[in-house]
Amino acid sequence: MSSQGSPRKEDLAYDPDQDPEEKREIRRNYRSLHKTIDDPHADLTALELEDKVKRANEIFEKVKNTQEATLDSLFFVKTSTINSRKARALKFGTGTFDVDDFVTKLVAFMGGYKPPQDVSSDASDDEEEDDSPLDWAKIGRRAMAKSRRVPAMGFMLGPLSIEQKQRAANKPREKLEKNKKDQTRPQELREEDIQRSENETTKNVAIVAAVLEQLEDTKINIFRLVVNPESFAQSVENIFYLSFLIRDAKAALEIDTETGEPLVFASEPPSDEERVNYSLMKRQMIFEFDMATWKRAIEVFDIMEPCIPARPRARTRLGNQWYG
Repeated sequence: MSSQGSPRKEDLAYDPDQDPEEKREIRRNYRSLHKTIDDPHADLTALELEDKVKRANEIFEKVKNTQEATLDSLFFVKTSTINSRKARALKFGTGTFDVDDFVTKLVAFMGGYKPPQDVSSDASDDEEEDDSPLDWAKIGRRAMAKSRRVPAMGFMLGPLSIEQKQRAANKPREKLEKNKKDQTRPQELREEDIQRSENETTKNVAIVAAVLEQLEDTKINIFRLVVNPESFAQSVENIFYLSFLIRDAKAALEIDTETGEPLVFASEPPSDEERVNYSLMKRQMIFEFDMATWKRAIEVFDIMEPCIPARPRARTRLGNQWYG
């Protein structure tokens, strides 16, 4: 087996031990190229960009590390962007399609008015009169010679054949006069017309607290306390009022370890000293209560009458009217 000689250092594609001074020279050359194409005032031509790409290829022959290769790739990204922008702005010749000129010649060909110069040898003197209508049939015959499509009704007609309506000048508009006797005014409310009611929430929270204090047993099932068998809405309101008592520590909620029932009872709020000594902290709990739970609680606990007295439906008087 013959042994082969190791490749020369200058032939290596990657050389981590490349001369630092050579690497710095490569970076300076790339930065110089970047500076020439980054100048916003420099409008480089295609030949100038080609020369710079050739110069970048010469520098790349000495690149042996990733940092210098990154500078090379960034340079080609920039040059590609410039070339793409120049290609989009490129115009082939100076003969662009002029819509206004086309319409002018088209109207003249159909006899709309006489142009300064003849635009078609087929146009006769009679067809070029100023006040003659447009001869759409003529342009239709010319177009049909270039197309095999069957003509339909209204061919080449449309917005050009529509006349714009003009409003009659100096025509006064009729004003609608309203009889003031037929006009109705909204009902005026005075301060004494609005009956002010006391804070219902505060009052109902006090009622729930009184019920808890008057219970013979110190603890009661929460469903037996809050459920009103005649009103689902008031049952939800009772839970709302009970939550204020629990928040202020005037009522407590616990789960019986033997039966698993949620029990509620009246309690005394702890003092500030007890809060510090026992590290008491507030805790929040979500109580889910829907109509299905309400009906099930009535059935399971055989609730016939509400523990919390039922409340009359709230009504508000505005003026001479009452609203529920």
